[in-house]
Parts: sequence; C-alpha cells; structure tokens
Amino acid sequence: MDGFLTQNNFPLKSWHIENMEKTVLKYVKGLPSDASKWEIRKHKKYGSLSNIIRNIHYDIKHGVTNDQVIQVFSKIRSEDCYCELRSNLDAMSRLGDLEKHWKEI
Repeated sequence: MDGFLTQNNFPLKSWHIENMEKTVLKYVKGLPSDASKWEIRKHKKYGSLSNIIRNIHYDIKHGVTNDQVIQVFSKIRSEDCYCELRSNLDAMSRLGDLEKHWKEI
C-alpha cells in the first residue's frame, strides 16, 4: 500500500527525454532543400538556436539532465545511424554550436 501513495516528481520524464532528442536532431538536420513554404516559414519562426535552447531548457525543467543532453550530442557524433549527418558540414557546425552552449553552462 505504501507504493501506491509515492510522489512522482517527473511523470513524463521519458517523453521529455525523447522530445529533447527529437528537438536536437531536427535542429542539427536543418531545413531540407525541398521544403515547402509552410516549412520554411515555421523554420524561420521556431528553428533558431535560441528557440532550440529554450525548448531543451523546458525539457530539463521536466526531468531531463544535462548529462542526457550531452549524451545525445555524443551519440550523434559516434553512432553509425547518424553517419550522413556527420558527413554534412552544416549539420556538424550546428551541433558544435549546441555543444558550445552546453559547455558554457
């Protein structure tokens, strides 16, 4: 009966971890070359580095740790499934900008 009444401070922590990973990947990939006008408009409005950092801080506020954010950066740099991102110089520069921000914190 004691387990029934325990407090869960971060009930959606796994969702926020997944959302943070998707946010980082979306920013690093950038805008596709065949993007529609709607995608271009939304990217211009919400795709800046400051908006991405704000979204990641929101996820951190809801249970994601700084170590998990840094793990996503290292996963992109090391795992084989992201090899096409590593070959894109613009994507790596955007990832470097995010890493630089997190090293300053």
